[in-house]
Amino acid sequence: MPQDAYTLRYVADGLNKTLADGKISKINMPEKDELSLIIYTHSGSVKLEICTSAKNCRISIGSAEKPNPAVAPNFCMLLRKHLQNAQIERVHQIDFERIVAIELNCFSEFSQTHMTLYCEIMGKYSNMVLVENGIILGALKQTTLEENAKRVLFSGAKYTLPPTQGKASPLSLDALQEVFGTTARGEKFICDNVEGIAYSTAAEMCAYYGGDVTAERVYEYVNSDDITPCVVYGEKGEPTDFKARTVIKNAKRYPDILSAQRDYYNYVYVKTTFENAQRRLESALHAAVKKTEKRLAQINAKLLECESADEIKLKGELITANIYRIERGMASFEADDYYSEQPRKIKISLDRQLTPSQNAQKYYKRYAKMKRTVQVLSVQKRETEERLDYLNSIEAHICAAECTDDLKEIQGELVADGLIKAPAEKNAKKKKAPEAAPFRQYEIDGFKVLAGRNNMQNDRLLKTLSPDDIWLHTNRYHSSHVGIITGGEKVPDETIAKAAAICAYYSEARERDKVTVDYAQRKFVKKPPKANSGFVTYTDYSNIIVSPDPHRECSV
Repeated sequence: MPQDAYTLRYVADGLNKTLADGKISKINMPEKDELSLIIYTHSGSVKLEICTSAKNCRISIGSAEKPNPAVAPNFCMLLRKHLQNAQIERVHQIDFERIVAIELNCFSEFSQTHMTLYCEIMGKYSNMVLVENGIILGALKQTTLEENAKRVLFSGAKYTLPPTQGKASPLSLDALQEVFGTTARGEKFICDNVEGIAYSTAAEMCAYYGGDVTAERVYEYVNSDDITPCVVYGEKGEPTDFKARTVIKNAKRYPDILSAQRDYYNYVYVKTTFENAQRRLESALHAAVKKTEKRLAQINAKLLECESADEIKLKGELITANIYRIERGMASFEADDYYSEQPRKIKISLDRQLTPSQNAQKYYKRYAKMKRTVQVLSVQKRETEERLDYLNSIEAHICAAECTDDLKEIQGELVADGLIKAPAEKNAKKKKAPEAAPFRQYEIDGFKVLAGRNNMQNDRLLKTLSPDDIWLHTNRYHSSHVGIITGGEKVPDETIAKAAAICAYYSEARERDKVTVDYAQRKFVKKPPKANSGFVTYTDYSNIIVSPDPHRECSV
């Protein structure tokens, strides 16, 4: 649900009940557009989050741990100066606007003052403004008279509310009746003509009453305290929205709107953090892949040039064989190709400044150089192809990652490879190396099954398995390495099929209907010396064709 005035009304009431008389103990800004206040209340410590980003603007109770920047932004420093240890008098909505005011009693060593933090939750125009006696002390997003003639937001200016849109207030039945008349209206009309009502809220209102609504119904709906806060879930079981009221059945009910809002935005934060981390790794990897592919193309182009080496050698031999026919100063001559099955003549260019013997030597030297180039480039080509294959394997694991923890070891792998810089630590003190992340673990038909999350885990998995355990990997596609702990027992085909389906799911072939998966006993799987992480060779294997399936019901 958007943070429209209708929703903010209930949020502000909930915040007032929770935060009134609370004391601000910590002020941070984890993001340039997000403020975090730790408040001591009668029921314990509460974290208030105020976000002004266009996508997730809100004022809500939060619980997710978020890292703070080493240097606080200027607006954060301003709030620390004025609001540290301030007491919250009350939290309330301004009229029926998308603005929540936090009234504060601020104490210093010699005085007590009253300030208001206005939280304007208005999409891309969202802002936070600190005001004392009607005068702005500071704003997160400042505007001057030259930038915005309608409204000025900078220190020392008088605070004014954003201009109204001239719509009917849902708090006034007379105003609604003037707009609606006696006609029932649909959600678009409500959104366009009623103040503070977003389209989705209007749609919920019409769904609640079973169709178009009258002015009286709008007034009743907006002014009712009979709400059913909930988080709505999508087809894949992921939260898609939170609502104060809904007729949707696929929703989880909450005792109050703050709890529903908190859980929804915590999910959004976790999802956004994961997607940003995944995007950062993918970007670095794509750059490395592009660079490696360019290098491989250059090598192949040079090797293509060297394919004429035998022709160069032949020309040198023909000069030697026909040296009696050649005189110094000739630009070229024709000779019979005695190697060809079909009679043919070859025209050979000569350097006028060189003797016939020197011309022959020139071709021999050129041939020798080409052969040396082929030897060197062949090694470089193999190494570059292995490098490209390794990078593609990392990309497969990034795509298969399901949470931020899955990306941590991959990030470490890219840092060690020099593809990205290590994330800056707030404290420069040396920390203990983080513990290795656990494998994906399953219990299938009584057998323990392990799956690696990345190349480094794939290497560890190989060391974990016993010689008679079963190792699985997709055929011709990068994938997680999967191991079945046999305990010396025979593994049923059904168990192997399920493990193979997991292997196929965490692979490049996840979207295919059928995937071939190879499996062998661990003793037939070898890791070559100095090979890249995740690279192995194997023999004495069998294969099975399966449909990709994560088998989450078997996860432990």
